[in-house]
Amino acid sequence: MKSDDQNLAEVDRKFLAMLREDSRQPVTKLAADLGLTRANVYARLSRLEQDGVIQGYTVRLGSDYDRRLIRAQVMIKVQLKLAKITEDELAAIAELSALHAISGEYDLIALIEAETVTELNALIDRIGALDGVERTTSSILLATKILR
Repeated sequence: MKSDDQNLAEVDRKFLAMLREDSRQPVTKLAADLGLTRANVYARLSRLEQDGVIQGYTVRLGSDYDRRLIRAQVMIKVQLKLAKITEDELAAIAELSALHAISGEYDLIALIEAETVTELNALIDRIGALDGVERTTSSILLATKILR
C-alpha cells in the first residue's frame, strides 16, 4: 500500500500521533497502547518509512531551554530572479527552524529563534541583508497556544 494510493488506516494515524508525541517511546509501549504485537508495530513502522509517510525523526527541545528562546515570524519579499539563491542562503541559517512559501504580498515566511532579543534582532538584520531580499516584516511570537 502506497500512502499516495490509499488513506492511512485508523491505527496508522493513531501510531503517527503517538510518534509525534514522543518518537522514542519503547516499541513495547506502542504495541500495548495500539493493541498490536511488537512485530506488527515494527512492520508498520518499516512500511510507513518505506512509503515515505515517515521520512525521519527529530529532536524536541527541553521545556526549560525552549522557554528561553525568543521566536519570530519573518515575512520575506524576494526578488524573483534570486529566489532559489535566497532560499538556499536562508536554509544555511541554523537559527531558522522553518521556511514556508506563501501567497500574497510576501513570498516566504521564516520561523527563527534566538536566546536574546539582541541576537534575534541581528538575525532579522542578517536575513534582510541577503541578496534577493527586497523587504521583511517581523512579528515576535509571544506564546504558543497549540503545537502539534
